[in-house]
Amino acid sequence: MDDKIKSVNENRSLLKAQGKLPSEPVWLQQTHSTEIVNATSQLIGSQAQADGSVSSQANIVCLVQTADCLPLLATNQKGDRVGAFHAGWRGLASGIIENGITAMASEPGQILVWLGPAIGPEYFEVGEEVYQAFDKKYPDCNKIFTEPINGKRHLDIVGAARLILGTCGVRHIYGGDYCTYSDKDRFFSYRRDKMCGRMASMIWMAD
Repeated sequence: MDDKIKSVNENRSLLKAQGKLPSEPVWLQQTHSTEIVNATSQLIGSQAQADGSVSSQANIVCLVQTADCLPLLATNQKGDRVGAFHAGWRGLASGIIENGITAMASEPGQILVWLGPAIGPEYFEVGEEVYQAFDKKYPDCNKIFTEPINGKRHLDIVGAARLILGTCGVRHIYGGDYCTYSDKDRFFSYRRDKMCGRMASMIWMAD
């Protein structure tokens, strides 16, 4: 365990140095929740339990970690607020995006969202309970699921994010082009490798 903690700390130091970050990121203890925290300098080092953070302060690094789930980075057209959100299927079905857009405190039409690398629909097999979780909330969810075969479907997690963002009134949506599972050279994938390894997606406002 000590070696694992040491390795994590070393990787975080490398990230800060090589990424030329303006400060230590606001690391989150992610639990597939819909909790969003306001990232301030007081939260640095706290490991707040949440799956997203927003900030209106310069040089505060909002960060989420993923390894098949979808990272979303957001800002507004004024450039005075940023956010980072971790979206697995549980978070998406429960409202992580809706909470994140609300926390951005901006008109949805003025928000810009980038969708990072996530598992592609060809590889994301889910049970019928996942479909039911979406179907209760999003009437158009059929377009993001395949038809069931032996009680299993495939979910387009990027398509789900686009669908939900659209219902929130967000029009400026970018990214979503990379599959973690199929691109072994560049990305970790828990479903592919069955081992822990996560990527960090970050956003902040410079001075």
